Amino acid sequence: MNEFQTSTEQHELPVTGPDIHGATGLSLPAAANGEAIAICEKKRVLLDKIAELKTHRDSLLGEAAQHYVQIAPLEALLENEEELDADRLYEIRKEYNTLKIPYDSCKTRADYAEARIQRREKLVNHETLMSGYTESMANWKADEQELNEKRDSLSTRLAQIQQQAEEDMAKARQAETDAATAYAQAVAWGDTEGEKTANADAQKAAKNLATASEHHRRQLLIIAALEQELVIVDQHIDEARKEHKTIERRALLLARTVLEEQWNEKAQELLEMGGKLWSAIDLVGGEQISLRKLIIPEEGENFRNWTSSDLWERASKYSLQDVLAL
Repeated sequence: MNEFQTSTEQHELPVTGPDIHGATGLSLPAAANGEAIAICEKKRVLLDKIAELKTHRDSLLGEAAQHYVQIAPLEALLENEEELDADRLYEIRKEYNTLKIPYDSCKTRADYAEARIQRREKLVNHETLMSGYTESMANWKADEQELNEKRDSLSTRLAQIQQQAEEDMAKARQAETDAATAYAQAVAWGDTEGEKTANADAQKAAKNLATASEHHRRQLLIIAALEQELVIVDQHIDEARKEHKTIERRALLLARTVLEEQWNEKAQELLEMGGKLWSAIDLVGGEQISLRKLIIPEEGENFRNWTSSDLWERASKYSLQDVLAL
């Protein structure tokens, strides 16, 4: 068992910040320039947090490895527990379970740190990731459309060959039947010449039927091959749909992560505004009746709500001058 040897390598996409000055070298408007700087600052904060979390994760994994040094000999003994007497087995299990608690704790906290790392890496690279997902979905959709066109073509050809095969055999059988009927009628009426003609027609019809049967046999082979090709095309269509659905889900999960972060940012902005409003109400001697009902859920990693207590905390930092600076 080598769980503690979990690789800490991360396959990160390159982090590319926006070009603040633009591709032409011309300066952007002040608002756009400020927005670009804000985006870069957010990415810098995320990258700093990622580095911090990686250090924390590696520390936890190292600690887990140290715990495992003590656990490993006990695991080896427990693999052959049938060789141990009951008392010895009990003592080993007890010691193993005691040592396993801090080991599992370190692994769990390392996994949690890893999840937080991956979330922030997605946030940093979400534009590149989403662009890749969108392109992949478009490619799979194009493949599916091309395969559907191929399937329609195969289905049309298959139907044509099946119909032609049935018609050819029906005509050949009918010709043989007609010749036999004519022969029987000629015999019945004593028509010697008619009997000779009908006999010749019957022989010719029999040969044509044999030829048609051989042709029909070849057509059946073609039909079977076309049906098998349809099965293969259907499998490819199903694969294209599944791949599209898989990538679509990844894109949706990424969108959810980004939107959760944006929600939290907007909520923080609202809380700041609410804190200022709380302070203004305080300064005029009013009551924050409505604001005390505030409940805003925080999305993403944390399971909590922002409430009026968060407004009260923010309100304390606003002075009279701050409130009047609208």
